[in-house]
Amino acid sequence: MNNKKTDKHAIRKLPEELVEAPVDGIQNTSLVEQRRDQICDAALELFLQKGFASTTIRDICARSGVNQASIYDYIANKNDILRRLLNKLWFRSGAPNLDELLENQPESATFEQLVALYLTESWSKKRKGTLLAYRTVPHLQKADRKAMRRRDEMVIHALADKLRIRTALPADDYRVDVIANLIIYLAGFGPMRDWLHQDLTQEQIVSAVAAGVNAMVEQLASSNTEGASST
Repeated sequence: MNNKKTDKHAIRKLPEELVEAPVDGIQNTSLVEQRRDQICDAALELFLQKGFASTTIRDICARSGVNQASIYDYIANKNDILRRLLNKLWFRSGAPNLDELLENQPESATFEQLVALYLTESWSKKRKGTLLAYRTVPHLQKADRKAMRRRDEMVIHALADKLRIRTALPADDYRVDVIANLIIYLAGFGPMRDWLHQDLTQEQIVSAVAAGVNAMVEQLASSNTEGASST
């Protein structure tokens, strides 16, 4: 099995979170954090219910209970609220990436089991973050969209690196990148389709998807073995 990482897909440090605007009007840091949490929690509900563009600062103040005259002591603007929410629900969600699980896997864990764990963690911890990102991408500032894209690209490349090791496929085999991208897409957007399976438990859905992902990766590895034997 080929354990050599390629330069093209070398695992790099993931970019930092979206840059939140500094607001230094109030010295009481605990009060600032409390008010920001109130503001962000209210904004999240409104962004998901009404949409980012239709939600006003007045709406957020009314929902959060923070006075409109003082809200800018805690946040810079509506885009800053969005950055703070994406950082909390996406970048700091606590859900591990699959490449991290593969890197630190116990010897007894199978690939399919790790995929199932990855899906379960992502679907439970990043669900609102995924919905928020999906619905607000058109409203993100240009620099924020670039940061989100860089993050996604690096996560895809990191997973593709691990899949190349598992399948022993060469660095120029594009299929590994396609499958890595698909797995990450399933982890992010799978829950947005679960309304079609309301009669099934999450465990049943996770098990079925993990088995499908495992079959795809096994097929890639099998195609490499078949190609080698025919030469």
